[in-house]
Amino acid sequence: MTSGSPQGSVGTESIDASNKQSSAEPVTLKEFYHLVKPGIIYSNLMTAFAGYWMAAHWEVNWMHLIWTMLGTALVMAGGTVLNNYLDREMDAKMERTKDRALPSGRLSATFVLWYGIILGIIGLAVLYFGAASPLAALIGLLGLFLYVWLYTAWFKRTSVWSTFVGAFSGATPPVIGYCAVTGTVDTGAILLFAFLFLWQPPHFWALGIRRMEEYRAAGFPLLPVVKGSYVTKISMVRYVVLLVPVTVMLTAYGYLGYIFLIGSTALGLIWMLMCVKGFKETGEAEVPWAKRTFLFSIMYLTLLSILMVIDTVKIS
Repeated sequence: MTSGSPQGSVGTESIDASNKQSSAEPVTLKEFYHLVKPGIIYSNLMTAFAGYWMAAHWEVNWMHLIWTMLGTALVMAGGTVLNNYLDREMDAKMERTKDRALPSGRLSATFVLWYGIILGIIGLAVLYFGAASPLAALIGLLGLFLYVWLYTAWFKRTSVWSTFVGAFSGATPPVIGYCAVTGTVDTGAILLFAFLFLWQPPHFWALGIRRMEEYRAAGFPLLPVVKGSYVTKISMVRYVVLLVPVTVMLTAYGYLGYIFLIGSTALGLIWMLMCVKGFKETGEAEVPWAKRTFLFSIMYLTLLSILMVIDTVKIS
């Protein structure tokens, strides 16, 4: 597994060497917990649960649900740990990440590598055997590969298309939950994939605008860093505009009810207006706007996941 650039490998060696003296400091369980990026796990697991529930139409096998959620969480944890492993030299350059256990040297890179691999393997095994869903395991494996290799090791270091590429892997959790129930990739699975795929770029670009200089210093060729805020805002609007018809189709195809339709449409329009308003915000005013937009995107996903569960159409 390569870092994606010669500079990356040199930087990794330099940081690993400079942090050797820090590695003697004790590592707490809390740091192992933070290594899996729990915020990402929780938000994605929420969408996996919503996808499972939508496919089950309230006819839930609770033990099967537990196995599915456990396997999905472990696969995602494996991916986030491997993400930490590959990003350790860049994390050491960013203010908000430089004190993490790996870039600071309190954990060795080899240990973190195996930690991520083992979590991913166990997660796939749980999906395959515990949830008895080879399809869910296959989708999990595909998402893991896309996230670790294509996104983290390659595009994140080399291209403004990294967020677009990363959205493919980030859209798999609800599909895993859905397909664990149905055993097939149908219209519902495709719509769930489209929903999460379109949500991610404007969510992450808002963070990118907010922390643009940190990403620039770390060497991430993120869209705001390379193309600037104006181009990024145009791209954000494009994705959010497409989100509304996708959520409408979840009701139109009979998966979800009118409560979801009304709530998702209203929240989608609000997000769209927030993005459009961003064109008026320049200079220092961009940072609070980006923060508000980022936080709203999290609230949007949370509320829509809840509405998916509440308003899933029951089997008559």
